[in-house]
Amino acid sequence: MSQSRDVSQHILPTAATMVGVCVTVIGIVRVLEVSGAISTFIDDVLAFDSLFFLGSTLLSYASLRVQEPTPRLERWADVLFLVGLAGLVGASFMLTYELGQSHH
Repeated sequence: MSQSRDVSQHILPTAATMVGVCVTVIGIVRVLEVSGAISTFIDDVLAFDSLFFLGSTLLSYASLRVQEPTPRLERWADVLFLVGLAGLVGASFMLTYELGQSHH
């Protein structure tokens, strides 16, 4: 098995899990009733992140299903995963800051 297929095997379950994490955090933001515009912005970032993770999931799945190695699919799965991860970290920082401000 090629090294890139090994990467796809790791990306597939992790990216699929991250879609669920994004949707869960959107629900938590709603339940906590985080104030106004920042709440909407965090929701939007997380919604786009879930799309990046979904794209990463689909590309890594497709790369595992084909017979020949597909470095291009695997590279795009990796890029989408990293973009989604960066957005999730950014949204987490914004949510943490906002929750900290609401307690003061």
